[in-house]
Amino acid sequence: MNTIGSELRLTLFGTSHGPCVGAVLDGAPPGMIVDVASIQHEVDLRKPRAGIGTPRAEEDVVEVISGIVDGKSTGGPITLLVMNRDTDSRKYDRFKSVPRPGHADLTARSKYSDCVDLRGGGQFSGRMTVGLVAAGAIAKMLLEERGIRVAAFVRQVGKVRDREERDVTSGVLSRSNELRAATDEMAEAMRQEIISAREDGDSVGGVVECIADGLPIGIGEPFFDTVEGELAKMLFAVPGVKGIEFGAGFASAGMRGSQHNDPFVLVDGKVRTAKNDAGGILGGITNGMPVVLRVAIKPTASIARGQRSLDVKSGRQTDLKIEGRHDPCIAPRAVPVVEAAAALVLADLSMRGGTVD
Repeated sequence: MNTIGSELRLTLFGTSHGPCVGAVLDGAPPGMIVDVASIQHEVDLRKPRAGIGTPRAEEDVVEVISGIVDGKSTGGPITLLVMNRDTDSRKYDRFKSVPRPGHADLTARSKYSDCVDLRGGGQFSGRMTVGLVAAGAIAKMLLEERGIRVAAFVRQVGKVRDREERDVTSGVLSRSNELRAATDEMAEAMRQEIISAREDGDSVGGVVECIADGLPIGIGEPFFDTVEGELAKMLFAVPGVKGIEFGAGFASAGMRGSQHNDPFVLVDGKVRTAKNDAGGILGGITNGMPVVLRVAIKPTASIARGQRSLDVKSGRQTDLKIEGRHDPCIAPRAVPVVEAAAALVLADLSMRGGTVD
């Protein structure tokens, strides 16, 4: 299914090398002020950067087809369209018989037969996130009207890890550099890690941290529609995501309860916690602290090095070298995608819980 959400529903359409990609966002309240320029700005943030990204150069101009008139939402479905103009599909026919390691070629063909569109990754491509980011920009506006900010930054690239404690401001400030790192110093160290991988004909993964600040206590729908569960479902749909943790995450497995438990305190007359190893969530419900999550992004599957694969028609092992235009690291471009995905889920849960009318 290409639709997700309950009160605020997102549908993605298009393919990487088809005529267009886009999104339909249904459920946005009528009369909401929508800054179309801000939507475009968010989409521009996911474009590849010189020296560390794919040479594919798409304009990614967002066209509003329906749902917004005179800068306000009408209450009807908001349709956002982005045309594909810089495509090169010449090298993809072979992958139906010789699947690329790390890609969805084999599983996609198994499920959809020879009719599957593997050009540029088809519907499994990161290109599909353009519509997600455009729709997420509207969700962020809806949340910001209520004092909720969602921002992300790159926590790690390869072996280079930012170990400083960060807050939502770090995500906002990361927009000042192309690596989406919290500081310029971290950005340069991460850049060198990416360049090193690219020079080896290889790729490198990373970790994106996302923080949502200003959420009230009580958002979340246990038992099965918890904040963590809904966020995880959305974020695992993002191509390249292989792991998610909240708060202390996997490190909590090495803690004792006395260390992990967050003591309750009173701050400006509001109940808060002295630290935030729970990541702002208790019992699947927001507890008033910032929601903190981290997403592991795998190394880009398309690399310049030769790899071993299998010709599934002949049954013979074969060598495969992937040609084309690919990012040596997708973590920086994933930052606005993670922000958008988180904002869409939190806006939907806010509507379900009555925080947003």
